[in-house]
Amino acid sequence: MSIITLTLLLCADLLDFVIGYLTVTIEPLPPVVMGDTVTLKCNFRTDGNLREIVWFRVTEGGTSKQKIFTYDAMYNANVSHMEDFRRREDLVYQSTVRLPEVQMEDDGPYECHVGIYDKVSREKVVLASGSITLNVMSPPKSIAVIAANQPARFNLYEAQNFTLVCIVTGGKPAPVVYFKRDGELIEVHTSTSSEKVESRGLLAAKDNQPLISRELDDTKVQKSQSFLGPYSEPVRLDKDRPQRSYTSRAPGEEEPSPTTEVIPETVISREFPRWVLSSSPLYFFNHTRYELHDGTLEVQAMLTWHLNPQLDNEALFSCEVKHPALSMPMKAEVTLSAPKGPKLSVTPSRAKVADTVRIKVEGFQMGPKANEVFPEPLFIWTRVGGRLLDGSVERFGKVLVLERVPAELNGSMYRCTVQNPLGSTNMHTRLIVFENPRIKKTTHLNLSDSGGAMLGPSLMLLLVSLTLELT
Repeated sequence: MSIITLTLLLCADLLDFVIGYLTVTIEPLPPVVMGDTVTLKCNFRTDGNLREIVWFRVTEGGTSKQKIFTYDAMYNANVSHMEDFRRREDLVYQSTVRLPEVQMEDDGPYECHVGIYDKVSREKVVLASGSITLNVMSPPKSIAVIAANQPARFNLYEAQNFTLVCIVTGGKPAPVVYFKRDGELIEVHTSTSSEKVESRGLLAAKDNQPLISRELDDTKVQKSQSFLGPYSEPVRLDKDRPQRSYTSRAPGEEEPSPTTEVIPETVISREFPRWVLSSSPLYFFNHTRYELHDGTLEVQAMLTWHLNPQLDNEALFSCEVKHPALSMPMKAEVTLSAPKGPKLSVTPSRAKVADTVRIKVEGFQMGPKANEVFPEPLFIWTRVGGRLLDGSVERFGKVLVLERVPAELNGSMYRCTVQNPLGSTNMHTRLIVFENPRIKKTTHLNLSDSGGAMLGPSLMLLLVSLTLELT
């Protein structure tokens, strides 16, 4: 048996001496960040005479190869490092390829192919290759927090689930996403489907204790963290937020224009009935991810809980992202805020008959922690005691347009109701319509039958009329 083994080793050594010895390896690389300059290094050891080096980028899932670099030793005088073909000598070579400012399309496999001349015949070439996969990371390009299913009406008597959606686009690999409330990490129940998230928030409320006090300090959340996948225990809110009262007009607010009489704002009471069962909401977490056309990912992380308008009003929620291509977390913040003190503007400033009047909500009186109403409010316009000019009962949007207002609308009152899931408020305005000097009334005298007959049939066509003429 030993004789056979020795014979095989001698044959292999002889074959190696005749054909040539060649091994190829590529130095491994850690993941790189998009925009970095990368150098690929191909090391090969041989005792033969170098023929060529070719680098390929493998594309289309391995079915296609793109040549990115070629070195042909036939046209290079410094190719041969062999002093004597009869003396075995291992030489180490290195071929490098520099990829400046790599992009996502540079991600994928690369191959280094090396050829040496056969020792018996220079017409034959011995080939060997090595490969490496370049992993290009892309930091997230944008992050945003929105409220799902908004705008929505405020419901005083029925509990609602509320969902924040954090959208992170442009990252590769997928980032780690977590939510905070008032600066404290939130622990969550993970959920694999949005349907479960929508139902479990309300079901879990019956297991919690009712509100005991409405005069405690600001809510703080126990320290916690939620990732894309691992399971965590729910957070408990141990304190309630103090009750707040709001004034109908902010200091320095402008006086009403001559067109309208502004009626003080009406704020719907935030004393909530018995459906508010708990000051310790359970948070549920769900996420989805989609691959974009450039190879990066879009992640949508959803946080759902049983909304308590009194407890959650002016609470600060933030979505934060950790990613290996980022030196520090990326985040987006929103402050939940009920609408209050809508500021109305009317154009033209002095409405006249036949003018087109626009009543618009310009903004709101904001609390100390919020700079905008979130989630987006719903605007509902109605006319007190009647229908709108176009015959509809209500209109939606920030602007109410009254086209060619008639004199009959003088003194009519309009109500703007602004609401989101955290609260609702009303603002009334009375429209004052002035006469239009460009429009005048012309009155024709009532002619008697006899007088009319004396004047002729042409004057009998119209006995009495009231017309409007444009000067």
